[in-house]
Amino acid sequence: MNFSELGLDSALLKGIHETGYTTCTQVQEATFTHTLKGKDVCVQSQTGTGKTAAFLVSLFHLITSRAQGQKRESALIVTPTRELASQIEQEAQQLGRYMNLTIGTFYGGVGYKLQEQLLKQGVDIMIGTPGRLLDLSGSGKLNLSKTTYLVIDEADRLLDMGFLPDLRKIFRKMPPYSKRLTMLFSATLSYRARELAWEHMNNPVEVEIAPQQVTVENVSQVLYHVSVEEKMNLLLGILKKEDPKNALIFANTKQATYEVACRLKANGYDTNYIIGDLPQNRRLEVIEDLKSVKVRFLVATNVAARGLHVDDLEIVINYDVPEDPEDYVHRIGRTARAGKTGKAITLACEQYAYGLEGIEKFTQQKIPVEWADDALFVEDASAGKRFRLDRDTKFFTRKPLPGKPLSSRKTASPKPHRKRTEAMPAKAAPAKAARTTAAAPAKPKAARAKIAPPKGNTPEDRLAYYARKYGDTFHAS
Repeated sequence: MNFSELGLDSALLKGIHETGYTTCTQVQEATFTHTLKGKDVCVQSQTGTGKTAAFLVSLFHLITSRAQGQKRESALIVTPTRELASQIEQEAQQLGRYMNLTIGTFYGGVGYKLQEQLLKQGVDIMIGTPGRLLDLSGSGKLNLSKTTYLVIDEADRLLDMGFLPDLRKIFRKMPPYSKRLTMLFSATLSYRARELAWEHMNNPVEVEIAPQQVTVENVSQVLYHVSVEEKMNLLLGILKKEDPKNALIFANTKQATYEVACRLKANGYDTNYIIGDLPQNRRLEVIEDLKSVKVRFLVATNVAARGLHVDDLEIVINYDVPEDPEDYVHRIGRTARAGKTGKAITLACEQYAYGLEGIEKFTQQKIPVEWADDALFVEDASAGKRFRLDRDTKFFTRKPLPGKPLSSRKTASPKPHRKRTEAMPAKAAPAKAARTTAAAPAKPKAARAKIAPPKGNTPEDRLAYYARKYGDTFHAS
């Protein structure tokens, strides 16, 4: 079905077409069948299928079609994270560019002043996280009792993050379910999500788009087995071979994320990183730099696994195998969005290889394995350097001096010594063994052990390969 067949407002239709949308996706068509008629819906659909446009187009149509003179009904969209709120706002601004509607975001990590001013002026569509919305409501700046439309986005994640009490508070502050229209969207409709819908929605129609497989079909998946010591060399080789215009690289910890970004930058790659500890304005700036191609490569923790949408993202690389199978699905879902194609490459080392079993069981498919030859391992210019997140906080803001690489670690400051006075005669220093100042001879670099790849890809072949490659560090369960 085309958007032009839905009977939408001409200004909305113009914005939709200029955004590049012509044909409805499966979840959009199924959603519009009910929401455009004013019915509540619970929608289950995997990431990257167009859920955001489904509820935004519904809201735009309902707000404009039911407007009475200058008085318009307002809408609230509740999301689990600040990043997702910003993503929704950007898409709303694009779709509704000709709608003359005021759209605003409300989340923590930034000051209240601008958000309070926006509420005072009047907002048609509010997008926010539960904590900040309740703060503004509690201070009397936000009146939810007059909000007619409610969207709960990423409901499963909101519940997983412990926002159920906050959601119930928001529901109580809004008009009763019989006097508002509510839409709930989730990647999975768990028992808790259905219970929430039963308590606070008006006989919602359940829309379930069940894919043939959990992972996105248009993502080409590849798995490499590599030791911890050689992961960076292999990553550099993959980037050299693939030469993508942009890439999102995931690591499991904040320290690993920072270190990978530093090493890529030291090897000449235009790279930045994002972790949960970064200030909100900095996180938004980093994401915008990737979207505008000011930065080609972004290394991230799972904070970017959901809600981050980058047009035409070519490659997702799992530098670390995620420990939660669902995180794998959300990570690789950052590419091949809206029907486009993409590639996902996973590096499995002895530290995280055990997560593969859960991922393949969850996705009900084996990740195709490729065996890296010697040519795919590239020398790491940052080898031997240490990068510590708690110490090198200025690595991405300093500029290197001409002819000098950025220092990876500051030298330790000498310990303060007691200042001698005339009343305290100097004591003779105890004799110490003479220290040599000559540089220690460089140790010859150990040749990389060549492990022949298995001839097949059966579980037995892979277990035998792991045992040869990892030795005593590998234990089959």
